[in-house]
Amino acid sequence: MSQRPARGHPGPAMRIAMVSEHASPLVANLGGVDAGGQNVFVADLATALARRGAEVTVHTRRDDATLPNRVNMCPGVLVDHVSAGPPEPVSKDLLPPYMEEFAQRLRRSWVRRRPDVVHAHFWMSGRASLAAARLLELPVLQTFHALGVVKRRHQGAKDTSPPERIAEELEIGRSADRILATSSDELFELARLGVESPVSIIPCGVDLDVFQPAGPAAPRRQGLHRVVIVSRLVERKGVGNVISALAAVPDCELVVAGGPGPDLVESDAEVRRFRQLAREMRVEHRVHFVGALHHHQVPWLLRSADVVACVPWYEPFGMVALEATACGVPVVASAVGGLVDTIVDGVTGVHVPPRRPDEVALALRTLLRQPDLRASMGAAGLQRARLRYGWDAIAQATLTAYRAVCEERAGRLAEGPA
Repeated sequence: MSQRPARGHPGPAMRIAMVSEHASPLVANLGGVDAGGQNVFVADLATALARRGAEVTVHTRRDDATLPNRVNMCPGVLVDHVSAGPPEPVSKDLLPPYMEEFAQRLRRSWVRRRPDVVHAHFWMSGRASLAAARLLELPVLQTFHALGVVKRRHQGAKDTSPPERIAEELEIGRSADRILATSSDELFELARLGVESPVSIIPCGVDLDVFQPAGPAAPRRQGLHRVVIVSRLVERKGVGNVISALAAVPDCELVVAGGPGPDLVESDAEVRRFRQLAREMRVEHRVHFVGALHHHQVPWLLRSADVVACVPWYEPFGMVALEATACGVPVVASAVGGLVDTIVDGVTGVHVPPRRPDEVALALRTLLRQPDLRASMGAAGLQRARLRYGWDAIAQATLTAYRAVCEERAGRLAEGPA
């Protein structure tokens, strides 16, 4: 399904300020500690909004002194590198002290060129955006991408989030003009948290021109089925659970993309930890780590898979699962978070409980021994991705939310103080 520029945009171009403090849309290699779905989400949504006539500026923190102040990412999308904190990579969990400076620079930028609407991505972006927009009376929409209360529930003492995160997210949820949740699960979590702002569910999208069944595929070893994981190499993503499951899935190799670049794979601490697990499970000869991939390489690997595994302990959305379905590949997915919406159990893939290698193994064996079932699930997933998740449709829904918020804000200002 082609995603061509829309024609006949109604009215003047909407000016949109996107704020994504740690996840730059220009990041090419995915799978690093802080590089993943949010980078892709922001890049693809901004591009799709521009195709519909919007003018988008993405504000992201400068993490390299050599970066230009502004980069034209594509027609209609400008990336603004905001100087806040040291111009070097900093873990996102250590960024809160720099958000006041980030907000001040956003405010100055918006005074010079006022946007119609602000769309913040992740909680620190929301904190900075609300602070910058308050005196300017700009409407702010928030996409959390992940909620601290969910992360704390699943990771406990291993959660490295700043201690103020949950309280800050609640305050954002009470102050933003609208929350854009990416799944029904997130909607329920926001309700439990006590969020008072209106909430709309607008899922992540997928680039249907890039992720499709037709095209080159990575080479395979003869005589073996292939399961693929594309993920950051952190414990909660469930990579270790799939490695453990492989012991009960004969004649199958596992290819894992993510982590450092290919040249640094062998020295990476997480790769070494997973390799040790593979040795303990006696499957080391069937587990291969290929390192981080450029986003345009991901479909090349996905098309080579019989099944894609996406079995995190929790997952706000799960873009890889959606990308796999758009390539016509069935998915074994944890029944958590956004994956409950994205993967239809028994139709486009199989749901399994999180942290259950035995259930992962059963699902993989079931699919790998039934090529007709894999084919039917792949076809159903492809159809669903094309009907529901193309970026042009997601962009249109997002623009509708923007306009509604702008109209609501204008109405309140016209009414004046109560």
